[in-house]
Amino acid sequence: MNTHMLDEAREAPAAVARQLAADGDAYAAFGALLRAQAPSGVLTIARGSSDHAASFMAYLTMARLGRLVTSLPMSVVTLYQSQLQAHGLLSVAFSQSGQSPDLITPTRYLQGAGATTAAFVNAPDSPLAEAAQWVFPLRAGPELSVAATKSFIAQLVAGARLVSAWEGGALDEHLAALPAVLQRAALSDWSAGVEALLRADRLFVIGRGTGLAIANEAALKFKETCGIQAEAYSGAEVKHGPMALIEEGYPLLVFAPRGPAQASLLALAEEMRGRGAKVLLAAPAGTPGAELLTVETTMSDLDPIAAVQSFYPMVEALARARGLDPDRPRHLAKVTRTR
Repeated sequence: MNTHMLDEAREAPAAVARQLAADGDAYAAFGALLRAQAPSGVLTIARGSSDHAASFMAYLTMARLGRLVTSLPMSVVTLYQSQLQAHGLLSVAFSQSGQSPDLITPTRYLQGAGATTAAFVNAPDSPLAEAAQWVFPLRAGPELSVAATKSFIAQLVAGARLVSAWEGGALDEHLAALPAVLQRAALSDWSAGVEALLRADRLFVIGRGTGLAIANEAALKFKETCGIQAEAYSGAEVKHGPMALIEEGYPLLVFAPRGPAQASLLALAEEMRGRGAKVLLAAPAGTPGAELLTVETTMSDLDPIAAVQSFYPMVEALARARGLDPDRPRHLAKVTRTR
């Protein structure tokens, strides 16, 4: 019998198809607004997996639109009660449940202070949705496993839709092709990862560029479902100290999808192998040394979405192989309410 986590991960392509079939007019109108009234800055508001999705959107926004994006430390509003100057800003909140006060309170504050506020949320009747001016449902459907999968992928797609709408639909054709690509990615054989990490107690997960968000998400899933002390690093940042931990057999998972960052990530993987590390390289077919094959989308900016789609069934299988229930991680609940 499958876990909820596995079933939900495999349902992500259908969830993405539902999302892409809906709310097109709302995205187009929002994009037209952003082009007509360009925000003076962009803030993201999110926690956990949702924050990783927000960072993917942020990287796309900076890389494609040249707009700086900042992740808001919510406590400056919720705890320090700082009077932020928000007029002309765009605030974008990402959440699955829309229940956490430290997302709701800043969104309300920023709207009252003159920002344009938007929420990408799986619960469109939630308090966060009520607090925002613009609401974009994820349409992922119910998610019973504590570990988010399809809702995270839906958030990645929603963030890419925002960027596309801001660009006047530049990514729409590529987004439309995603469900079929994700269906293939969900069936990828990443069993080599289960065998390699079965007895691991620590791990580096490496990414860069748009793939860094996926590395962060993978590290979180290793922690919460497998009990592995996994830490995510940029392929550049890992050389600024963390590399001192590398010793014979130290495990690394390196996400190296297509794009400007790929060459440096492949070089890093080779260097780490030379230092004795046990490197699992996730990269497209034909890449030398790739044990975990990623599925290519119709444009490289979206390849990390397909990579995490392949990753989720692997980490679910690894959790079960380690005798753990990925649906019910220790100490965790589906809805987290922080302030």
